[in-house]
Amino acid sequence: MDDGANLDITGNYDLCVRIFVVLEKRLKVSIKLHQDQARAGDGQIFLFNHFARFETIIPQYLIHRETGAYCRSVASSEFFGEEDDRFTKFLYSVGAVPNDHPHLLSFLAAEILRGRKVVVFPEGGMIKDRKVLDEEGRYSIFSPTSETQRKHHRGAAVIALTLEAFKKRILSVHAAGEEARLQRWVKALDLDGTETLLAAARQPTTIIPANITFYPIRITDNILRKGMELFSKGIGKRFVEELLIEGNILLKDTDMDIRLGTAIPPNIKWHWWERFLLNQVFRRVNSLDDLFSLRRDAPEWDERLFARYMRRQTMRLRDSAMEAMYGGVTVNLSHIASRLIMGLIDREQTEVSKEFFNKALYLALKKVQRDPLIHLHDSLGNPDGYAGILGRQNSNLDRFFGLGEQTGLISCEGDCITFLPKLCEEREFHEIRLENPILVYANEVAPIRGVGKAVEEATLEAPELADTDLAGHFLDDELRALKCDRELYTGPGEEEINTRETATESAEPYLMLPETNNGLGVLMVHGFLASPAEMKGLAEKVAGAGHPVMGVRLKGHGTSPWDLRDREWEEWLASLRAGYRILQAHAERICLVGFSAGGALCLLLGAETLAGLAGIAAISTPLKFRDKNMMFVPLIDGVNRLTRWASSSEGVKPFLDSNTEHPHINYQSMPLHGLQELRLLVSRMEDELPEITVPVCVIQGSNDPVVDPESAVLIMEKLDRAPKILHMIEAANHGIVADDVGDTHERLLDFLTGLSGEGS
Repeated sequence: MDDGANLDITGNYDLCVRIFVVLEKRLKVSIKLHQDQARAGDGQIFLFNHFARFETIIPQYLIHRETGAYCRSVASSEFFGEEDDRFTKFLYSVGAVPNDHPHLLSFLAAEILRGRKVVVFPEGGMIKDRKVLDEEGRYSIFSPTSETQRKHHRGAAVIALTLEAFKKRILSVHAAGEEARLQRWVKALDLDGTETLLAAARQPTTIIPANITFYPIRITDNILRKGMELFSKGIGKRFVEELLIEGNILLKDTDMDIRLGTAIPPNIKWHWWERFLLNQVFRRVNSLDDLFSLRRDAPEWDERLFARYMRRQTMRLRDSAMEAMYGGVTVNLSHIASRLIMGLIDREQTEVSKEFFNKALYLALKKVQRDPLIHLHDSLGNPDGYAGILGRQNSNLDRFFGLGEQTGLISCEGDCITFLPKLCEEREFHEIRLENPILVYANEVAPIRGVGKAVEEATLEAPELADTDLAGHFLDDELRALKCDRELYTGPGEEEINTRETATESAEPYLMLPETNNGLGVLMVHGFLASPAEMKGLAEKVAGAGHPVMGVRLKGHGTSPWDLRDREWEEWLASLRAGYRILQAHAERICLVGFSAGGALCLLLGAETLAGLAGIAAISTPLKFRDKNMMFVPLIDGVNRLTRWASSSEGVKPFLDSNTEHPHINYQSMPLHGLQELRLLVSRMEDELPEITVPVCVIQGSNDPVVDPESAVLIMEKLDRAPKILHMIEAANHGIVADDVGDTHERLLDFLTGLSGEGS
């Protein structure tokens, strides 16, 4: 029971942890450990799926980093020599145990009693095809050695159940006052006293199912394979495959998501006759080795019955743990797309339009988002990761299609996607990751029933999906984006600026649909530093007049000044496009209404040829600013960016006080880079004004402290192709929309009435 236990597992282990931390910073793989620290700390046996060689190294060091606990991990016996061999001792000292250890299970159980944790890979090897469900939905895996499907190893379940029984034995011996026997166990386990043994016995034995998911899978060549080819001529085909896949994981941008599931206790429910058997058997048990040696074919009847009972329980626990382990897959876009392809093939469809495929993919994604049991990759949780799936480009989807074409699995010609015969061909186990990554993705997500259901429903619903339903999904994306953007900028580095913020109004985008729709929709666009709340009072009046209203949130706004610091004006314009697309489902014609920077964005978007665009209202829109210091913004912003590039500093002046008129809506801190983007936006808008042909209403305060009132006159002069009207409002403040100064709201409603009359 103590074979190898007395070897030091601290010094070399700690050294390897430090080395791992250094390497993690140098490699391209991004390792993300999900779930809280308590879960890692409470677990004793950790189960991991196995897809790459270096997975056998990383989990125990992550657990050590999170909890400070040392782990044992089962490794191939080929790395171990004689017991007194120096390298063998080193392997033991960094947590490795050979899989042919003569007392493997009892040794690992003893390590748990010593306060260490155990990492187990129940698949017993790298499952390259990711096929873990058989035709009847039961968990099994393909063994390349025996070339057959087999069940997962029961080692973890055996350890958990047997150890739980031994713990009960320890407590019963203590209750009986058999101190001598307890002392023998304390000595055998190398513990510091009886209380330590009893504390270990009172601690529940728990299994933590954990899942490792890599994304994306690449098959392009890499420097690791090329380097090995230089030094090792004629390397084997299997090894080439390993270097291609694992080299790309380590050397190219790859996410390694590790999810720790909920702890699974053995849950042994001892009936009276089972307790009787346990007591009978325990009379002959003096060590963990004795307990692990119980056999179903033993000469003693009680041992046979007890061993058979324990076997049934271990299979139950094993299956439960496998379901939880595979349920922890971090689902990404390639998973859903692959599942969609294989589902279409099952329906005997070998060709679909890209429009249908992308719509079904998007719809399945939205369904998956609503399933609380499914873990999503960051690119599916944040709409920025899947923006452009419909109608525009998306880098993740483009990469997936590129992978499919590169491997000869699909063909994309124009608007047609063809599924090629190779998708359904049988492949060798060791080459499937290279030859059919789409099937690998589909197999990996097969245990997640919610994904299969979502894909099936989306396939049926996509052809008949109403525009209003699609718009509802788009609005949900906008709400999700707000939440995600806020979460991205809530770290310690942003805390000082964030705590200065005083905005209390909701920053959520909104869609107002009147009972009687007059057909003219209105897109409301707020100003720089503000949020949709700035336009809400006007929006409610406009909706009351029968106009569907969409209030957009410009990227970087309503979250944190740090968020705005990282944005460019093109992202603000993209926010308008998203809102316009939502509103198109509810209105035949649309008027753009923007305040300040929002007005500049409306004019810029209105210079394009947009279906259904009826008019534009630009309120307090700048071409010239009152603050003469605006001319220095490009210089200071350039210095800030240079400082960030050359050091860890955020720059000489990253933020300015905003002195806002509406602290309940606007940011208190104004990112200087945001001002520079505003200048660039205004310059671009000025160039595009002559392209506008729809009616334009310009409204400007006569004594605006922010925007030079001459801006309105200059805008009118440049609108040489558009019907136009100018309203100068007697006002000494900038926010004439939020405060409805000088009947600004009434002037706008009159303009909308005129546009509605044009459409009648």
